[in-house]
Amino acid sequence: MATRKASRNEPVIRYRVAIHDAHAHLFAVTVQVDQPDPAGQRLALPVWIPGSYMVREFARNVVEIRAAVVNGKNHRAVPLQKQDKNTWQAPPVDGVLYVTCLIYAWDPSVRAAHLDAQHAFFNGTSLFLRVIGQEDAIHEVDLVRPASVPQSRWRVATTLPEAGAARYGFGTYRAADYDELIDHPVEMGSFELASFSTAGATHEIVISGRVPNLDVQRLCRDLQRICHAQIALFEPARPRAPFKRYVFFITVLTDGYGGLEHRSSTALICARRALPILGDAGLSDAYFTLLGLVSHEYFHSWNVKRIKPAAFASYDLDRENYTRLLWLFEGFTSYYDDLILLRSGLIPAQRYLQALATIIADVRRNGGRRRQSAAESSFDAWIKYYRPDENVGNAVVSYYKKGALIGLGLDLAIRMRTRGRRSLDDVMRALWQQFGRGFYDGEGRGLAEDGFARVVLEATGVDVAALLRQWAYGTVDPPLETLLKPFGVTLSAAPLAAPAKAPMSLGIATKADGGLCRISSVIEGRAAHRAGLAAGDHLLAIDGLRIGADGPGAQLERYATETEVELHLFRRDELMTIRARLERAASEDCVLTIGAGANRLRRSWIG
Repeated sequence: MATRKASRNEPVIRYRVAIHDAHAHLFAVTVQVDQPDPAGQRLALPVWIPGSYMVREFARNVVEIRAAVVNGKNHRAVPLQKQDKNTWQAPPVDGVLYVTCLIYAWDPSVRAAHLDAQHAFFNGTSLFLRVIGQEDAIHEVDLVRPASVPQSRWRVATTLPEAGAARYGFGTYRAADYDELIDHPVEMGSFELASFSTAGATHEIVISGRVPNLDVQRLCRDLQRICHAQIALFEPARPRAPFKRYVFFITVLTDGYGGLEHRSSTALICARRALPILGDAGLSDAYFTLLGLVSHEYFHSWNVKRIKPAAFASYDLDRENYTRLLWLFEGFTSYYDDLILLRSGLIPAQRYLQALATIIADVRRNGGRRRQSAAESSFDAWIKYYRPDENVGNAVVSYYKKGALIGLGLDLAIRMRTRGRRSLDDVMRALWQQFGRGFYDGEGRGLAEDGFARVVLEATGVDVAALLRQWAYGTVDPPLETLLKPFGVTLSAAPLAAPAKAPMSLGIATKADGGLCRISSVIEGRAAHRAGLAAGDHLLAIDGLRIGADGPGAQLERYATETEVELHLFRRDELMTIRARLERAASEDCVLTIGAGANRLRRSWIG
């Protein structure tokens, strides 16, 4: 999208971002309002960031805020009144209003801002006060080069359009409006940079953090294949990306994982071991996971950044934005992320089926799926999914994983009912054509909450309304054993050596806590639940033998029958004795097996 230029009389909202104190993790951010509201200008900081559906209260990181008005040579301070948790009110002023904040930035995630002497990263939702009533104005940002060494030699990476700044340089950048301003994260530091091109778009990889023996060429080659496969999915006739430039921001840590999508970039966190090593052509589990994350976030360039639910067509950044469709926008993205790795030739079919079997098993061992539908999980993401507690496995279903299985079930059903002539790909292309293409040119609109079944019917001729009522809006699992059968793929439980040899279990999850074993969750209906054990209990001993911090697993191996055991534990500060009857651990893992012989439906699905 071309950078919009302001007309002579059109207001421009200007920001200045400087490093106030890297060691104290403080940004100094000033917003200049040339034409403040005559009734008194209101300013607000977002309470959440699009793509991560939880109220995060970014205003809590404002450690100091002040305002001044300038009229000619006159300069005077003006008071700011805080109206609520994230909104400030300035009085009516005659002149240009300046509001300056010191913002604490010590969140190492992809969702907020982080600053130290080694690098700086921020999302606009953490730094940029919204000038209420002028969100549609052009917004400019002046990124100030640090004066101290070595920060003075830092570079800048962002997909904000340059407006005076050189590529990778400090200076001025411009956004068409506030929504665009906050959708382009910024990295500043001594990062490693690599690039590749595909389908008319330049793609850059910005790596922050030291990675010895990094195989940059392989990383570029593999990401290029992922990107091209996705672009071709949405634009098969003439593959063209919906942007001219895209940036993968990768922050490397000893251990970590996460991603957040933006309209022409994604912010990623990965463990150092996940990146490819020179001279090693293998595909480790860690690198496979990273490629899946890259694929997931890049797919969001279409599915959620441009194809949006109606609730996200225009964000309200002051409160929750509810939709029951995250199973489609996050779940279908989760279905396609590993499928794209298969289609791009990065993994074989058996590796893909193993990953798919893991998702199936994860969903089926989760008791929450019997209580909460994927649509309800989507709606309650703000208070449940992003705030898991010890009961999450009994009460909440993941709209990512259940949504992926809904996507799989629909894909298989459509392929089967149309004899392979149509698939979920046709549905995604129809969504793109109707809702996504041209979204940021003012032509896009959001998908209505009840509009998806109609799109499927128009794109494929298959009526899936009844299936959606069961799978997405009800608590019925897609019957994958039945759906996979025509494709020559068998879904079964992972085989045990012998049922009678299955290990004993209490039906709990534990974690080490100060040298003790603490129960982190109790599975409903299992032995611990029936006996009265609870999350938070510290297990001390079984039948008089001490339980180590790593849990009771090794001791349970000595029990061959479903016998009753005596447990000693602390609940809060009270010593308790509870008797529990052990049970055999059922196999909760799944296996997908490809049958012998050719299968036309399977070939069209996974090759």
